[in-house]
Amino acid sequence: MAIDTPQVVEIDCSTGISTTRDMTADEIAAQEKAAADFAARQAEEETAAKAKADALASAQAKLAKLGLTSDEVTALVG
Repeated sequence: MAIDTPQVVEIDCSTGISTTRDMTADEIAAQEKAAADFAARQAEEETAAKAKADALASAQAKLAKLGLTSDEVTALVG
């Protein structure tokens, strides 16, 4: 049995009765927006992490060009 519309399960905590119903159009839109927002935030975080890693690698290379040993570079930048 295929479900065309996403389902919501509502549980009445006072009675323990659960009800399954189709999501409303507004609920579906909100769920899709939340998923898109999450994907955008995740992409931004990945981009920022890559930029930070690139900057660290660049700093390490510049320090090595100044004649610092790899141990000294590690001590400075971690």
